[in-house]
Amino acid sequence: MQYTNHSIQSLANYHKARMSEHIDKLNELNKHSSLKEKLAGTHQAIKKSMPFIARIAIAIYDPSTRTLKTFVHSSDNENPLENYQSSIDEAPSLKKIIEKGLPRVINNMVTFDNGTNEHTKRIGRSGYAASYTIPMFNDANFFGFIFFNSFETDVFNEQNLNEIDIFGHLISLMIINELSNIQTLSAALKTTSKITHLRDPETGSHLDRMSRYSRLIASSLAKKYNLSDDYIEHIFMFSPLHDIGKIGIPDRILMKPGKLTQDEMKIMKTHAIKGRKIIDEILSNFGLSDINHIDMLKNIIEFHHESVNGTGYPDHKKGTDIPLEARIVATADIFDALTSKRPYKEAWSNEAAFDALQKLVGEKLDQDCVNALLDNIKEIEIIQQHFKENLYG
Repeated sequence: MQYTNHSIQSLANYHKARMSEHIDKLNELNKHSSLKEKLAGTHQAIKKSMPFIARIAIAIYDPSTRTLKTFVHSSDNENPLENYQSSIDEAPSLKKIIEKGLPRVINNMVTFDNGTNEHTKRIGRSGYAASYTIPMFNDANFFGFIFFNSFETDVFNEQNLNEIDIFGHLISLMIINELSNIQTLSAALKTTSKITHLRDPETGSHLDRMSRYSRLIASSLAKKYNLSDDYIEHIFMFSPLHDIGKIGIPDRILMKPGKLTQDEMKIMKTHAIKGRKIIDEILSNFGLSDINHIDMLKNIIEFHHESVNGTGYPDHKKGTDIPLEARIVATADIFDALTSKRPYKEAWSNEAAFDALQKLVGEKLDQDCVNALLDNIKEIEIIQQHFKENLYG
């Protein structure tokens, strides 16, 4: 069969028309980006078919304290619930969603609630008129909510909800992936510690308390330092790993009840660098290098023993050259060490510990971080009551 130039060109045009490119509206998720960026990309994709979705927000649940905490969001306007947390028992409407295990639709928020809860008041003041709330579950375990908000009423009809549900499950999987990676990292470190038969004598209660003190400090500093919810939550999740380098410190030094000699102290101080090396290796071996805020974790581990006057270790950093997350964790760690019983000391009162912290300001500790604790005494007492020291503390 013989083809003319005209027929060949026609055939080429036909195939070109048949092979036209399609733009994937979720292409942003293929890029290396943070969880916040991925959520923003998903939000933009949703708005192409449902432009009335003005806000998507994630709150995650801490079962040990029954607390909901804002985590990450994408909003057209300023987020009304930045740096916010509340007991699930203070939000009966959300509690019902968990019990039923089903989403909730509110197409006219004016007629829904009397507005007595703080989060309801904030949402109302921001002008949101309708909402769709999806509970997130992982293996039947509740771990948070996804909130879709609109400034328009009566927008969440059956057709729109069917499409939003698909995006909701996608967002849920993104959150699960982020939290699972951090849990995998923590599990790997704990396993390493047990295998080597080396351990830090500090209790689990210490880590529970100091991680929540760290979050409390970060939340208090959020406005001054423009800290996002996901930064604050990662402070909470990463702070218990601060002393992982002690895995590499011999028992004769780590477990010594008395004061360390000068040579022993030199060895003890190597745990900051050892910790950074351990983290780098585990991140590489487990393929976890893409965890959000991973530099924050490395800074906490390596620099939480730096002093603001430059006399700390390992790099003798001074003042604001010390990463904020390391300054936060250092303050939380020292405060709990002072107020906890140890084999070589009794627990100090909060008042005595506060006095000691203030004396360390400008030398060891950061003024803002110490003030953040002093401004939240009631919250500190709640944490201490909930996570009491065990008999071996």
